[in-house]
Amino acid sequence: MDKNTVWAIVLSTIVLFGFMAVQTVFFPPKPSAEKTAAESSVSAEKTEESQSIPSLKKETASVFDDVKDQEVSSTEKNYTITTDRVKVTFTNRGGDIIYYELLNHHDNKTGKGVQMADNISADDRLAALSFGGEKNQIINDIFTAKIINDYKIGFYRKFSLKNDDGSVSSFTLVKQYTFEPDDYVFKLDVFIDGDENFKGLDFQGTAYTLRTSPQIGPHFDKSIDRYENRQFIAYSGEKAKRITLGTNQFKAYDKDYKWAGIAGKYFETLVIPESSGNMENVYYSTLTEVNNYANAQALLLRNPVKASEIQDTYYFYVGPRNEKDLKIYNVSDLNKWNLSDLKLTESLQTSGFLSWIETILKWLMELIYKVIPNWGLSIIILTVLLKLAMFPVTKKTSLGTLKMQDIQPKMTALQEKYKDNQQKLQEETAKLYKEAGYNPVSGCLPMIVQFVILFAMYNLFNNYFEFRGALFIPGWIPDLSSGDSVLTFGFSIPFLGNHLRLLPIIYLISQLFFGKITQNGGTTGVGTSKTQMNIMMYGMPIFFFFLFYNAPSGLLIYWTVSNLMQMGQQLVINRMMAQKKEEMRIEKSSRQRTYPPKKR
Repeated sequence: MDKNTVWAIVLSTIVLFGFMAVQTVFFPPKPSAEKTAAESSVSAEKTEESQSIPSLKKETASVFDDVKDQEVSSTEKNYTITTDRVKVTFTNRGGDIIYYELLNHHDNKTGKGVQMADNISADDRLAALSFGGEKNQIINDIFTAKIINDYKIGFYRKFSLKNDDGSVSSFTLVKQYTFEPDDYVFKLDVFIDGDENFKGLDFQGTAYTLRTSPQIGPHFDKSIDRYENRQFIAYSGEKAKRITLGTNQFKAYDKDYKWAGIAGKYFETLVIPESSGNMENVYYSTLTEVNNYANAQALLLRNPVKASEIQDTYYFYVGPRNEKDLKIYNVSDLNKWNLSDLKLTESLQTSGFLSWIETILKWLMELIYKVIPNWGLSIIILTVLLKLAMFPVTKKTSLGTLKMQDIQPKMTALQEKYKDNQQKLQEETAKLYKEAGYNPVSGCLPMIVQFVILFAMYNLFNNYFEFRGALFIPGWIPDLSSGDSVLTFGFSIPFLGNHLRLLPIIYLISQLFFGKITQNGGTTGVGTSKTQMNIMMYGMPIFFFFLFYNAPSGLLIYWTVSNLMQMGQQLVINRMMAQKKEEMRIEKSSRQRTYPPKKR
């Protein structure tokens, strides 16, 4: 296959895979609201809210013992904690989070910080608990709230439980949240303290289920934001499992994990149990839909509680999906929680076994950025350098096609002569290649190298966090992580949306010109039919135009500059090939004069 064909196949595969993975979710069925064993056996105590708290131990005990100015409420009430990085709002209904804004990361659609507690409803909230398994409804009882200080808040409620022998026991459920002023991690302590009759919590093999938010921000429209996605991620301690979420999913991840969560392209929520051995399955869900917006959620199940008193601790990372903010949790001295060896960087989207190439490319681009602090120019310079580095290989391959064209008649003759003897055909073909000085493998090398670099560059430019909000050209390309725009329509065009974008048009024109120049240079490949050439020249660029129309600007800048560089290089190669053809013609004529054809 010629180079254009390979590019088309590779890009089609990559883009179509990403496109199919984020198709719009249409009217998924809602989960059954059947009453479970846990719901029927656990009930909130109907005593006065000012009831005394049982003697709690560990850190939670010091919070609630001998408290003053205790806040008591029998109605739903909200509470807010604000740090340097986040603004978080809690409800005393269940002691859950209903609002989680990242103050340092802007959402262009809302004009506020990125909202990480998205798609919240009365039945689903961030850090909500449900007694028993993943299908049970969350706890919706009113809790007593206590604001301990500017960065710490607690909620508690006493519940009664019907035991298997018919007796009734009671226990107090405490949820305490602790934040640090300058950190994306917060800590959630879940404390259960039972009375003398309390036998523990075991509802068909599960004590309780802890949830992430029903969705994470920024809010996106799957029909337009085709380069956005949602992933479930679980890390075993050795490697991370990433599952791109599709439509109407509700599946269990039944392997051991050190942490798990939900990630978007640029932001993520990860839950790190302090004692991962206490956890069983974790579920990932896109099943529930609220306001025509499907959820993307992880539900973590806690093993049965047999003791009369337990304290579980969970660390939540709610923030950017970038290396700078994630790697500090590998070294205890670098973060406020003294967490170490978490390997949260395993949640990053990489090129798999090609990630080392992506690391090198990122290092080069960041080096360029230090000299020229503009990410758009850094992309252009890096692309130019890569194309210049690849030019000798590309030139050698293009000139090699002339040799292939020269020996093609002999190849055809051999194929006809030894059509019934494949072994002899291979031997004679190898001999012909050797005599002509042609190596067929050399033609594959540039395609393989370009494919490898393309794949790494695609992942880098499509997911690099620093491109988010990075201005390149005011009024045209204000954000390298999204499509450019010169005009917004009052209506939406199928497959294109409501923006007029110039970069995809420039990319289309450059691709058409490149195809024409390649054809004129005679490098379209031996045996390529006119129909195939027309498809490559016109069909594929137009096809890519629609697929890439809403692609991130950084990605399109790379592809467009790459095309422009290839056009310039191809013009040079065409001139070299013309000279080489003339030399080969003269050499062939000279051989014919020296060795005239034998008379018959």
